[in-house]
Amino acid sequence: MLACGAFVLVGSSAFTTGSLAHHGWSWADGEMYELTGVIRSAKLGNPHGMLKVTAKDGEWTVEVGQPWRNARAGLKDSMLAKGVRLTILGNRATDKKLKVLKAVRVVINGKNHDLYPERIS
Repeated sequence: MLACGAFVLVGSSAFTTGSLAHHGWSWADGEMYELTGVIRSAKLGNPHGMLKVTAKDGEWTVEVGQPWRNARAGLKDSMLAKGVRLTILGNRATDKKLKVLKAVRVVINGKNHDLYPERIS
């Protein structure tokens, strides 16, 4: 697994990210990727939540679950607030120029919140 710092959504990736996020997993690489950073902003709700995170290598956009999936994983909206440091395990966009990640697991304060437990090996 690769590790990097925080991330944030930038310029033209805003449109691309939204487009990718609504099409399942086909846009994402099959390998797990690990990202550590600080939440810069969060937009939670349906159809899914989006985080902008600042990491060591720049700004990233992370798709988290739908409200029901976040709740099932034990994540509360207040836990995904600006300034929270977290580690995300997930699938990165196949286009490596994009700093976009679909979260499978969110780790906050050492606690795992598995959004897609069936995808964790």
